[in-house]
Amino acid sequence: MSWQPEVDELRRRQALARRMGGPDKVKRQHDGGKLTVRERIDALLDPGSFHEIGSVAGKASYDDAGNLLDFNASNTLIGRGRLDGRPIVLQGDDFTVRGGAADAAIWAKSALAEQMANELRLPIVRLVDGTGGGGSVKSLEVDQRTYVSQMIGWQFVTENMGLVPVVGLALGSVAGLGAARVASSHYSMIVKGSAQMFIAGPPLVARVGAAIDKEALGGSHIHAGNGAVDDEVSSEAEAFARTRQFLSYLPTSVYELAARGPQTDDPNRREDWLIEAIPRDRRKVYNARRIIEAVVDQGSFFEIGKLHGRSTITGLARLDGWPVALLGSDPYHYGGAWTADSAIKAARLVDLAQTFHLPIVQLVDIPGFLIGLASEQAATIRRGVTALAALHQATVPMCSFILRKAFGVAGAVQTNDRKLHYRYAWPSGDWGSLPLEGGVEAAYRAELDQAEDRAALLEQITARLNQFRSPFRTAEAFLVEEIIDPRDTRALLCEFANLAAPLRQAGPTSSFFMRP
Repeated sequence: MSWQPEVDELRRRQALARRMGGPDKVKRQHDGGKLTVRERIDALLDPGSFHEIGSVAGKASYDDAGNLLDFNASNTLIGRGRLDGRPIVLQGDDFTVRGGAADAAIWAKSALAEQMANELRLPIVRLVDGTGGGGSVKSLEVDQRTYVSQMIGWQFVTENMGLVPVVGLALGSVAGLGAARVASSHYSMIVKGSAQMFIAGPPLVARVGAAIDKEALGGSHIHAGNGAVDDEVSSEAEAFARTRQFLSYLPTSVYELAARGPQTDDPNRREDWLIEAIPRDRRKVYNARRIIEAVVDQGSFFEIGKLHGRSTITGLARLDGWPVALLGSDPYHYGGAWTADSAIKAARLVDLAQTFHLPIVQLVDIPGFLIGLASEQAATIRRGVTALAALHQATVPMCSFILRKAFGVAGAVQTNDRKLHYRYAWPSGDWGSLPLEGGVEAAYRAELDQAEDRAALLEQITARLNQFRSPFRTAEAFLVEEIIDPRDTRALLCEFANLAAPLRQAGPTSSFFMRP
């Protein structure tokens, strides 16, 4: 009188579900250089840890006697698993079943995954490979009706941004709601060559404009550059590796604190070459990422958004094992001047740090906002003050090192005036309301216009003013707290991280959640 027959039926249905879209569709997925959703889950999670929920949800056909003839699984897989030993929630699209479209999915499964992450306070990873929205217009004929658009479960998607780490991976042709699910994350990636992302795909775009292929419309080169996704990766394997690395810096939820990593790098390590890292010629550039790598724990810098807002460098790192958010400047792009895109990128990093209680470290070399017509057309000042607001709203500990320039409103981002000025400057520091170059002509225009030898007077005024731009003059007035030997930077950063660690407080940090 056991229930073995029913268990046998369960196993049969689960086996049918594991066929996914069938051998032909699986082969097509592989021929496109892509894994199936079940292979992706196995590649990402700890071996044997995936617990699937809704494994027999789908569409079944029966004979007149009520016996199962066939079963086609839903193309949404959800469940819990472990990633580096830590529990997470996972949601994956099965492109082999109706191309990942919602008319082959059961909407409640995706909504449940988001709710599960929300209420169990677990990170969620979305493996997106399809539309995930309204599906094909064929559903009109099948259902013989249409519906009013709705976002089932989206309240949990929104709330999760302020509660648990969220990672979105674009692993195929992702459109509509699928694209929204990728973008609604703390960290997102798109696979170069095999994944694309768009509001609507080429057939719909061709109805309103010129025909265009999917790579030209929504390839990784577009969306990693415009910030719709954070990073472009070369393979699915790289996407999974970066997912694991990103989550390693964060707590399981805002109700916990990020764990300290291994302490294998001497906090007092000194790199002698830092004494000459910044060129004396202010017009010359230098490798900012090399400086970052030299002062954080070796191999710990995890850059985010490298191809977007490129004058700003953002990422996560460790200092004596403690996770921190890091904000820097890249003088190879606009001399480090802030653009609208770099300001948006900086604000997102600050919000990420505030959400998950990460101290913020800034390595500053900002000559101001990028000027010119294009900058004005991009609403740079609006984006810039958004970043300023994020900085002044943040309550996490902050530390800044001024490596070279700190001018104007953008340069003021290096500190929050209502917080302790935990700040150092290198001897190469150069700051003010405006850079001397260019600012002289604006300030002394009347004299220069009346001079018999304009160039000679300009040179004379510049030489006179150069006497006063020494950072030691600023330090004499205690307008900068400390000037340091650049080789001491790592030791001071590690001291900051250790002082900041006990100040972190778990729990939600603001009255509103971080937005995508």
